Amino acid sequence: MIYLHWLIFMVYVCVVLVVMVTVLMDNRQPAKTMAWVMVLIFMPVIGIVLYFFFGQNTRKEKYISQRSMDQLTKRSMFEFAEQQNLVLPEEHGVLIKLFASQNWALPFKNNEAEIHTDGYEFFNALLRDIGRAEHHIHLETYIICDDPLGRLVADALIDKARAGVEVRLIYDDVGCWNVPAAFFERMRAAGIDVNAFMPVKFPAFTSKVNYRNHRKLCVIDGRVGYIGGMNIAVRYLKGSKGVPWRDTHLRIRGGAVYGIQRAFLVDWYFVDRTLISKRCYYPVQDPAINNDCIMQIVTSSPISKWPEMAQGYVRILLEAKRYVYMETPYFLPTEPVMFAMRTAALAGVDVKLLVPLHADAKFVEWASRSFVQEAVDAGVDVYLYTAGFNHSKLLVSDDSLSTCGSTNIDFRSFDNNFESNVFIYDRRMALRIKQVFMDDMAHCVKYETYMRSRRLSFTHRLWESLVRMFSPLM
Repeated sequence: MIYLHWLIFMVYVCVVLVVMVTVLMDNRQPAKTMAWVMVLIFMPVIGIVLYFFFGQNTRKEKYISQRSMDQLTKRSMFEFAEQQNLVLPEEHGVLIKLFASQNWALPFKNNEAEIHTDGYEFFNALLRDIGRAEHHIHLETYIICDDPLGRLVADALIDKARAGVEVRLIYDDVGCWNVPAAFFERMRAAGIDVNAFMPVKFPAFTSKVNYRNHRKLCVIDGRVGYIGGMNIAVRYLKGSKGVPWRDTHLRIRGGAVYGIQRAFLVDWYFVDRTLISKRCYYPVQDPAINNDCIMQIVTSSPISKWPEMAQGYVRILLEAKRYVYMETPYFLPTEPVMFAMRTAALAGVDVKLLVPLHADAKFVEWASRSFVQEAVDAGVDVYLYTAGFNHSKLLVSDDSLSTCGSTNIDFRSFDNNFESNVFIYDRRMALRIKQVFMDDMAHCVKYETYMRSRRLSFTHRLWESLVRMFSPLM
């Protein structure tokens, strides 16, 4: 027994070495690799546990066969969504091709969108469309709370299910950890097909906890689609802890609804193993919508071969001629995105970044400060939103391109989460999104002005730099 502790120690050292070799062989970004190596070295036992739950790389795994993807995409999108006289904008042709070649994010013309920047407007529109549904409702959300708003949406879905409308709901299991099972069982009992995304149960508590479905999508009768940053919870109406909430969500009609439908049905196959690709889910769109507003519904995930969303942001920043304006609630950029921001700003492009003055998670706020300072040093104009917590995720560039969705400018969105954004190639929509940015900027203080009023101690700056080292793991 005298040597038992040495035996345990040697086993532990071997496990750590094996994990470190695994991390190195994954060939991730050097910063992320170094962060995990440091965690394993300087956080005994805890480092192994953290890696097991949060560090395993799933990008090489195949959860959906190519044959199933072909059926979900080619059959539905090519057979039912034919387009005549589709002309792509030359200045964004490479970006469109990039998205199309990576995950069949096909461009669709003939679109119109309503921009909702207020929770009351968004949920009124959503509930109105749910009430008008005649064939199907497909809803996917990271969070749906068991609160007055969540119960109101659930009641609306139950009413339609009882009226014979097909209702399917995907919610993220980790995002809804605090929601009682009875909330979802009530919907199932009423005839709603409800599925949790990647359920995480103890003792089968695995790395799945780190790879979450952060998408917020809804399709009603194949003709109306929603995409953006709002989950279903009262705080998206009233804020949280007395802090007002600002967010952005789009209501879309036209060809791009096919893209939202396809994104939902791929996820439905992922959680239910039911292949849905009938013509009735891709109906003819309103012929009155006839314009050159082109949209792509782009999804990204930790199991796809490439980080699609991060590559798109890099491409936009590097091809911008005049300006790129961005909003994100969390700013922990990957090195390629930060490099692209620096390159654009140093090349004379007007790069503006809008982030909340205070994040809803202190650890993330501390970690982001050094990244913000780095952006400022490169010439990026950073603005701190002071009228509450700004959860909006949007970008607009050169009065010709804009995007809105669930993607934050951080490691988690680019590497770990299942995300979705709509990319819009249209001057009128770009100017509308630009106006949203300008309206938000009116409620901001410039970062440099704010920092002149503060004197950070050496200890504070050291703490922020230390926390930054772990940003790839957040």
